[in-house]
Amino acid sequence: MSLLDDRIRIGMGQMRVEGGALDENLARAVEMIEAASGEGCDLLVLPECLDAGWTDPSARTIASPIPGGTSRVLSCAAREHGLYLVAGITERQQESIFNTAVLIGPDGAILGKHRKINELEIAMGLYGLGSGLHAAHTPIGTIGLTICADNAPGSLHFAHSLARMGVQLFPSPCAWAVDGDHDNRTDPYGEMWLTAYWQIARRYRATVVGVSNVGPITGGPWAGRKCIGCSLAIGPDGEVLAQGAYDVEDLIAFDATLCPVTGWGTGFGPT
Repeated sequence: MSLLDDRIRIGMGQMRVEGGALDENLARAVEMIEAASGEGCDLLVLPECLDAGWTDPSARTIASPIPGGTSRVLSCAAREHGLYLVAGITERQQESIFNTAVLIGPDGAILGKHRKINELEIAMGLYGLGSGLHAAHTPIGTIGLTICADNAPGSLHFAHSLARMGVQLFPSPCAWAVDGDHDNRTDPYGEMWLTAYWQIARRYRATVVGVSNVGPITGGPWAGRKCIGCSLAIGPDGEVLAQGAYDVEDLIAFDATLCPVTGWGTGFGPT
């Protein structure tokens, strides 16, 4: 992939995450990286808090600095398989824990990170809040990291800001959860994300990719709920590029065309 080629192959690694099972979760992440490489992916996106599980209390002992133990495992796998990687992990900074997304290059270098800002209130006793947005300029395009509810319908100002920094691609680690007895046949999941992602993709001719894990939530304030995949990618014309199945561990690979930035500053007009 080069700056002269606007087509990119993206993998959505809809992996199973077990609360507190660091080694097992990282092993699944590495397997997803290997599988994505086999599918010819330039970029793989993995879920939110894939090391400990979202809001799992084990983050207090599992979280490591960035760079640190968890990010090194992911960096080594990205380098071995030669792809870009976006992964959600828990980050330790002294006494604080953050819900963080990290961007890793195909050489294993950490190119950027983002700490979740629009965290749910029930998670604020565990995670600190992020304080910045960043655009990463890479040979495959300009990437802006967000995490799950950062792109909820009521918080799209983060994506608006990133788009005005020149971002073309929004990879977002997620942990989309429902009640344990949720029936997707009678209450299909995902309309709010379709609506929110469509707005940003269409407004800025961008590509938005949200990737959720699967598996039961066994600890923390949402214990008893389950994460259900349904990962989603929306392209610059508002079209669904790819969608993951409900409650199925899977790698979904697809091709996307990144569009040039459509304006700068006030050239975008009002939001």
